[in-house]
Amino acid sequence: MTSYIGLIRKEASSDFGVDFPDFPGCVSAGATLDEARRRAQEAIELHVSGMVEDGEELPSPSSLEVIMADPENSDAVAFLVTLPEAADRTVRVNITLPERLLRRIDESAKNRSAFLARAAEKALAES
Repeated sequence: MTSYIGLIRKEASSDFGVDFPDFPGCVSAGATLDEARRRAQEAIELHVSGMVEDGEELPSPSSLEVIMADPENSDAVAFLVTLPEAADRTVRVNITLPERLLRRIDESAKNRSAFLARAAEKALAES
């Protein structure tokens, strides 16, 4: 299993925010520490899933020393987030959707497959 460092930050008037130095743009938040950690796990798994689907290479995990040496991280608390052993193999499927719905998806998403995968993951997590 591969682990990456997540950074939790908290300002007085905000929820707990989480970011991942090895994955710029992958962020999450939660009202409590437990919620922030749970959502961070979901966020990085979805982010990595999208990268794998797009054929992007995953970065090697940075060391705690390197991450905490950045002055912008001095106020953060580091924790490890472990990814599943291997990203799921992508499988091509044929689905049927109403044309209007498909058009709306294409208008709002850069990657139709990644959008549908994220929507399914979110729906399954809420059930």
